[in-house]
Amino acid sequence: MDFLSTVMKGKRVGATIRRVEDLSEAMLHPNISAIFLLGANINLLPSIVKKVHGDNKVLMVHLDMLEGAGKDKAGIHLLARMGLRGLVTTKPNLVKYALDEGMVVIQRLFVLDSESVKTGIKMAAAVKPNAVEILPATIPRFVIQEMKDSLGIPVLGGGLLRTEEDVTTALAKGIDAVSTSLRHLWDMSFD
Repeated sequence: MDFLSTVMKGKRVGATIRRVEDLSEAMLHPNISAIFLLGANINLLPSIVKKVHGDNKVLMVHLDMLEGAGKDKAGIHLLARMGLRGLVTTKPNLVKYALDEGMVVIQRLFVLDSESVKTGIKMAAAVKPNAVEILPATIPRFVIQEMKDSLGIPVLGGGLLRTEEDVTTALAKGIDAVSTSLRHLWDMSFD
């Protein structure tokens, strides 16, 4: 599966949505193909999934921040039955369960120091997500390269991106795509 063409649809910027009320703005944006939903309630999820998929966009729900869903194998199975096709999580066991359900999975890794880089690579190598997202996106080039060399999967970046220059710098360092909640960064085009 080619994550960058299937999920990001060739775009380098994905929309991070923290409140369901803000979802329509991302859905209407012509540069946005991938929507990363960081806050929602499981009761709203079926209608969100239907709406986003109906607009031919890709929805990636951050499971760790989803209210009302069991953070276990049964919870993942329920989400798959609801039609959800993509998850983001920091938890390796949930990556495995979601992959078993046929979902696209991003493992989110917080990079604080050299030890967290090693631990992140080890965890991701064990469960084999479709991509990793590293936070913050402003990390050194060698960290990105080490992740790519070790894992052989796309590396996304999120967090601490405020300007177009921040995004351009992150991409120049080797990050394949970024996710951001800042609307002015959604306008960036890399054609």
